[in-house]
Amino acid sequence: MSILQIPKRGFSAGEFEGRVERARKIMHKHKFDALVVSAPPNVRYFTGFDSQFWESPTRPWFVVVGLEGDPVAVIPEIGAPEMALTWMKDIRTWPAPVPEDDGISLLKSTIESFPKKYGRVGAEMGREMSLRMPVSDLLRLRDSLSSEIADGSPCIWEIRMVKTAAEIEHINHICQIASDAYEALPAQISAGETEREIARKLRIDIARRGADATPFMPAISGPGGVAQIVCGPHDRAIQEGDILFIDTGSTFDGYFCDFDRNYAVGKISDDARRVHDALWLATEAGIAAAVPGATTDDVFRAMSKIIEEAGAIGNNVGRLGHGLGLQLTEPPSHRLGDGTVILENMVLTIEPGMEYAPGKMIVHEENIAITNDGPRLLTKRAPREMPVIN
Repeated sequence: MSILQIPKRGFSAGEFEGRVERARKIMHKHKFDALVVSAPPNVRYFTGFDSQFWESPTRPWFVVVGLEGDPVAVIPEIGAPEMALTWMKDIRTWPAPVPEDDGISLLKSTIESFPKKYGRVGAEMGREMSLRMPVSDLLRLRDSLSSEIADGSPCIWEIRMVKTAAEIEHINHICQIASDAYEALPAQISAGETEREIARKLRIDIARRGADATPFMPAISGPGGVAQIVCGPHDRAIQEGDILFIDTGSTFDGYFCDFDRNYAVGKISDDARRVHDALWLATEAGIAAAVPGATTDDVFRAMSKIIEEAGAIGNNVGRLGHGLGLQLTEPPSHRLGDGTVILENMVLTIEPGMEYAPGKMIVHEENIAITNDGPRLLTKRAPREMPVIN
């Protein structure tokens, strides 16, 4: 097992102050007096608060970030002791659950306490966002506020898409953990084992190496390729001629890696070998294209050209990579029409895939950080030749 330098868990008050200061500049651009967030990744981004209690949907939780003053946590009393351990100074609570008024009046008074410049409040109402509160409560809040509640998602994603140095090091650490586990996997498994057994071994190894959780691990096998890459594992036993695909979204201190690896079971077919090599080259092209000032469309085209020349008949994934951070997938998407300009300190996945025969697909994926000196590979690059399981 390689020895990794473990980043310090959590972040300094200065880190969060910097996030809020940057958020305010972007809020001015979008003309918001405040942002109200309720989803766990957004609450964690601004406060550092985390809890396994997110699994309970009974109580809503809110954080309000204004153009001035300290951010305010508006949360159930049960979470106050832990929130007090974060950098947050202003914590307002109610004895949740109170379905007839589950924090809404307290949230309203908190929002109204912030100075008004634009008369607009942003909420998680759009692209790749979700509210962790009943929609009926949002409508009640909207009807009672003196300010307009508008879609804050473009503003929130503009804030979160560019990572801090500390965030990138967290992502790099979990990428290294998973990379080492992937490299060790072929020696731990053999033909005849099931997808489920193999995924269990990999989960255990990733945890043993220091990951906090592995919420996402599809493991799929099939002769010469796989039909899909998001479901499984199943109880199918891998056998000679199969390709075993495994993807992992594992976490360290809340931050995800998201990348896959492919393994040949015994002998690999000539077609699968050719496609695997084409995808390896497409990954190289995608990484090289991901530079500040380029767009996600440019990254897509760089990969798509190689995939098409290799004889792709389809790709049911719908895109060739995406953003990464506190969530397994984040904006932007590498697809035609996305048009996001790539900026320094974004973290992206490069994910070319192709179906080369009906029901036979191969996908590659790596994670990179964008720097002014060129893309920084956060994962350990997949070998050009597919590793073999005997």
